[in-house]
Amino acid sequence: MSYCSWVAQLADDSDNPNRHYHDHSYGFPIANDNELFERLVLEINQAGLSWTLMLKKQAAFQAAYADFDVARVAAFGDQDIARLLADAGIVRNRLKVQAAVYNAQKILCLQAEYGSFKQWLDAHHPLELAAWVKLFRSQFKFVGGEIVHEFLMSTGYLPGAHTPDCPVYARVISARPPWWSK
Repeated sequence: MSYCSWVAQLADDSDNPNRHYHDHSYGFPIANDNELFERLVLEINQAGLSWTLMLKKQAAFQAAYADFDVARVAAFGDQDIARLLADAGIVRNRLKVQAAVYNAQKILCLQAEYGSFKQWLDAHHPLELAAWVKLFRSQFKFVGGEIVHEFLMSTGYLPGAHTPDCPVYARVISARPPWWSK
């Protein structure tokens, strides 16, 4: 067995956070709505940048966005947005910051209707990528095809996070609920 090529090239003593992410997070199902929201915000902020940068800034994002507590971020106002735009520890893009607040508000609506953001995702699974993108665009801001694809693949809703010969692949598959199809 061999690791996925993008992580196999990292030296064992590398401080690059991608190996840990690959081994413990990438492709594994997430049950907690705040963690799903965090992944969505990080994927949105990664647009035009590198995932390595997002992983290195993850702690700063967690502090800036109230540990990604959906209800708290949904209540962010103009002062909070100004604070986020002044925070050098995160990505200071007005559209991405505003999307995080808006998307938290939409997740609260989905929680009210479906019980949780995860249950909303589960209720629509499985879909083809194009249908997922259309669905996400009907609910959220700053969610293009690549962002939706990476969010869904990184949380196990779409296949492809790991190659079948990667030692993590079997762990990802076994972590899925029994009803979960490909």
